Amino acid sequence: MNPVTRRVHVRVPATSANLGSGFDTVGLALDYHDELTFTLSDDPADTDAHVNIEGEGAQTLPRDETHLVVSTFRRACRTFGLGRFGFTLEAHNRIPQARGMGSSAEAIVAGIAAAAAFAQEGEFNRSAIFDLAATIEGHPDNVAPAVFGGLTVSWDFSTAEGVGSVPIPGGEPLHGGFHTVNYPVDPAITAAVFVPDYELSTEKARQALPATLPYRDAVYNVSRVGLLPAAMNPGALAAATTASDGSDADGGIAAAVAPSALAATANTLLYTATQDKLHQPYRAALMEPSWNLIERFRSHGYAAAVSGAGPCVLVLHYGDAREAIDAIAAEDLASGHWRVLHLPIDTTGVTVERG
Repeated sequence: MNPVTRRVHVRVPATSANLGSGFDTVGLALDYHDELTFTLSDDPADTDAHVNIEGEGAQTLPRDETHLVVSTFRRACRTFGLGRFGFTLEAHNRIPQARGMGSSAEAIVAGIAAAAAFAQEGEFNRSAIFDLAATIEGHPDNVAPAVFGGLTVSWDFSTAEGVGSVPIPGGEPLHGGFHTVNYPVDPAITAAVFVPDYELSTEKARQALPATLPYRDAVYNVSRVGLLPAAMNPGALAAATTASDGSDADGGIAAAVAPSALAATANTLLYTATQDKLHQPYRAALMEPSWNLIERFRSHGYAAAVSGAGPCVLVLHYGDAREAIDAIAAEDLASGHWRVLHLPIDTTGVTVERG
């Protein structure tokens, strides 16, 4: 099969996984993007990838077939029935590498989305992109928000040997493999991401985790992660509460829930929902500066957590708290070892343009 276009532009958001309590399951898309352009070679004899990189990773990432975007793109092309062809990849990278902002998930999603756009016209199938991306990445927590945007909760459904799916009454069969649910996020919730000048590999961070955990710690995290969808969309929770008790009868929801009360509820839920005993305490020694910053934010009542495997620090807040957040981290920012990104939540996920 031949490509349906000669040029594809892909835009993929940064992501933050775990959000404290949701280890290996929860992800959030951030309004901070890498942009990549794939242009087919005019020479039919040229079947190589030519890679140009600007921004993050320009001095360290490979510029050949071993580049993660390229290798993923080749694999996805085979999956979608495309033959091998030469192309130039122009990568404009903003997402920091090896910092816990989903750079590998971005690369995988970008390669698959580009291949899908070359393979077929019209809207691309996000579910198919997610399935392949999660399979390649090996876990879905970062690729899910990169594909769908917003807040995602993902899981790996295992079926009995020889059974590919489970019938669901009144619905489609539930197949084995990775799945995700996308939750709405209130636009008033923003993220402050503190980026340090040191790296931490995901592999090293995983090696710090224990083989077993206390039962009470598992219960602790289950009780917190269950709060995350409500914490990220407190307006819907307030609407449901006021509707159930009839307090919106005269004046509606806005009159029933004062903005200050909504903000207080949201930030209380965010603080509680980001508590964790499953992974962050075991990794703290690997990223002491990050852990110290997290503890400082939490001592001031802010919902701070390790972003992904770290070492970036994520602070979630309802309402504008930029000045207060920066003031708490003023010494760290002044040291020159940290920078901060104040970001809205991305609700779109990966996008592509052809031509």
